[in-house]
Amino acid sequence: MPSSIARPAALAVAGLIVILPLSVVSCSAAQKALDCGTTAVKITGDVADVTSAYHNASNDSAAAGRALQKLKNDLDQVGRNSKSTDVAKAVADLQKQADKVQQAVDKKEVPDLKPLGDAAGNLTSVCTG
Repeated sequence: MPSSIARPAALAVAGLIVILPLSVVSCSAAQKALDCGTTAVKITGDVADVTSAYHNASNDSAAAGRALQKLKNDLDQVGRNSKSTDVAKAVADLQKQADKVQQAVDKKEVPDLKPLGDAAGNLTSVCTG
């Protein structure tokens, strides 16, 4: 191979060696953001299901319990898989609010669902911010 071609080719390969790891890091960060966003959407959907179930509890009282249990299970899974301290804090707050809803239900009281919705909004903000 002539040296006039070999040198640019070598520089191009060297450039790729430097750039490729950076693009993998960028893809990794983008994938983490996408995973977090997907999680936030899932949890927000669970919270919406809990809210809807409690508003329709006179039609199907067991649905509220199932919706709350699904939310708690999903939160446990997210908490175990999260490597971000911000996400872990947001999930812990959501778990705390879900526990408060459960305590109210156990006492046959009407749960205050606003803090649960606020905590879900916080998770969404952490994931999209």
